[in-house]
Amino acid sequence: MIKKITVAVFLFLLLPACSSIKVGPPLEEIYGRSAKYHGIERNPVIVIPGILGSKLKDQESQKMVWGGFGKGYLNPNDPTDIRLISLPMNDGSEVYELEDTIVPDGVLETLDVNLYGLPLGMKAYYSIVRALGAGGYVDEDIHDFNTIDYGKDHFTCFQFSYDWRRDIAYNAKMLSKFIKEKKELVQKQYKDRFNADDVDVKFDIVAHSMGGLITRYFLMFGEADLTEDMEVTWEGTKHVSSAALVGTPNAGSLDAFDNLVNGLNFSILLPTFSPAIVGTIPAVYQLLPRNRHLTLFGLDDNLPYDPLDFNTWEKFNWGLLNSKEEKKLEYLLPQVSNKEERLEIAKDFIKKVLDRTKMLHDAIDKPAGLPQNFELKLFAGDAVPTPSKMTVDSEGKIRVLEKKPGDGIVLRSSALMDERIGSEWSPILKTPIDWSNVTFIFEDHLGLVRSPVFVDNILYFLLEKPIRRQNDLDG
Repeated sequence: MIKKITVAVFLFLLLPACSSIKVGPPLEEIYGRSAKYHGIERNPVIVIPGILGSKLKDQESQKMVWGGFGKGYLNPNDPTDIRLISLPMNDGSEVYELEDTIVPDGVLETLDVNLYGLPLGMKAYYSIVRALGAGGYVDEDIHDFNTIDYGKDHFTCFQFSYDWRRDIAYNAKMLSKFIKEKKELVQKQYKDRFNADDVDVKFDIVAHSMGGLITRYFLMFGEADLTEDMEVTWEGTKHVSSAALVGTPNAGSLDAFDNLVNGLNFSILLPTFSPAIVGTIPAVYQLLPRNRHLTLFGLDDNLPYDPLDFNTWEKFNWGLLNSKEEKKLEYLLPQVSNKEERLEIAKDFIKKVLDRTKMLHDAIDKPAGLPQNFELKLFAGDAVPTPSKMTVDSEGKIRVLEKKPGDGIVLRSSALMDERIGSEWSPILKTPIDWSNVTFIFEDHLGLVRSPVFVDNILYFLLEKPIRRQNDLDG
């Protein structure tokens, strides 16, 4: 789910001469005046990045675990560092109970890399953070189509950084806490600036990739923990007026499956995350496709396999169960001296994460109409061939069998949660998600948030579109 994103960013940085010049609208001319207005009539905005989109550091040593590579940064081949980037596996503990000393440390605007002493910066969420003025971001030295002057008193856009290794339901609870904190901050500003008391502050959310899944869970269930047979309450919409999801894998991604089986080989400048490291990250499992969409088949018998079936993982020794990962598993579980016992802990972990993933999918796949006056927008790519089916041979090796339109990481059908996939075709979209509006953009996964089409439309949506509140309609 991550590999191709980072490679795309790397090529974008190093090969500018090969890229076509994109002429965008004069955003400062169009939205500049609205951007400088921060009154009560406008909702504050929260920007949520996707997986790998937040920096992580060790709270004890202050070491950067994700967000930079080179001297002094994390080395995923070092036993100590492997334990830092990986979530602990404790036999008998539930997935959401797993704790370590790693904390989020801001949204990853650029990825800093040090190669032979030469610093290199690879842009990640730089464009969207700058375009929306997230966190009061100001860059006076760069002027392009994304440059908007929000003024010196800008306080209405926030970045939600989170530990992307963790469970999606866990991070939805963190989002709830974040929103409550920012609500108090905004209310204080309204009091100080406009002498307005107890304003019912509601936020607009712009979420990319996995950030959209965290958003959807929060909107549907608030901070409730994941359980079986959950009922949709739309608790989160008490605090959110609208949400725009960008390239969100609502029905999963085969890229996540490939990452779990084969690990993450980002680029020649970045180290490899082995299957054992990726295998300790619950969020990646939760990005797996649904079995009902028929994405994985046996190479020899052409029979479908369930990517969420533990028996399949055990049969093919994927991820943490791969015999080539024994040394990494030893690093991850230094307190366990017996190889067989380490393997049983790994099996227990995978089974628990897969079971929780099924519960998550059941919860967020429930058909549910949107609450009145709430808007849920989707921006998705459909111009890049994207893996839609894979085969697995008798040794467990996987390869792409078929590609269909998407953004290179997320299929168009996954973003839409198109339930016609693997089922009977119909001319009208069948989806449990009650989309208010869908916009297709001809870009790859990370290019979606850099696209002038996306930036222009999202700025109109956030800065100029009238807010339809119930009291307005009643009047």
